[in-house]
Amino acid sequence: MRQIILASASPRRKELLRQLIGDNFKVVESSYHEKSQTKMKPLEFVIHNSREKAKEIASMIRHGIVIGADTVVLCDEEILGKPHTENKAREMLRQINGEKVHVITGLTVIDIDGNLQTSTSETTSVKIKQMSDAEIEAYVKTKEPIDKAGAFAIQGKGAIIVEEIDGDYFNVVGLPLFKLNKILHELGIDVMEIV
Repeated sequence: MRQIILASASPRRKELLRQLIGDNFKVVESSYHEKSQTKMKPLEFVIHNSREKAKEIASMIRHGIVIGADTVVLCDEEILGKPHTENKAREMLRQINGEKVHVITGLTVIDIDGNLQTSTSETTSVKIKQMSDAEIEAYVKTKEPIDKAGAFAIQGKGAIIVEEIDGDYFNVVGLPLFKLNKILHELGIDVMEIV
């Protein structure tokens, strides 16, 4: 099988890719630092970031397929990043409290051997339940919201603040598996044959 490289240090993306293709890939963390939101629209922004991450890793190797991804949470047209402190997480959770947010992932796959690059995006709507101050505080104290886009992790305790979801669940975790599989299939990789 061809070498597949995930250009991300995200443990969630690693776990999702493992679900799709087993341990048949390497992780090489991209050193590309996402710029703060420029004048780009959110879709352009995440695709740009995913492309830059993938291109950086692709420039270092000779063969294989590189996967880059970038996920943001959009609330009232504002991109919410990853809070690095409890105070920022608390503030962000108050902002999304009772709101419908949109989780957008930019996905880029580079086939080095075929000199092909595919970039796409996936958007999933997530309705956050109305939380009391005590519920926000309890969730912040778990430390789970730290370093998570939008200050919640749907695959963890954050599942209890998600009232409903419209779209790809895996996209909310960080890697839209349906779209990724479609791209891999176009490149001749059948995930059903990978063990």
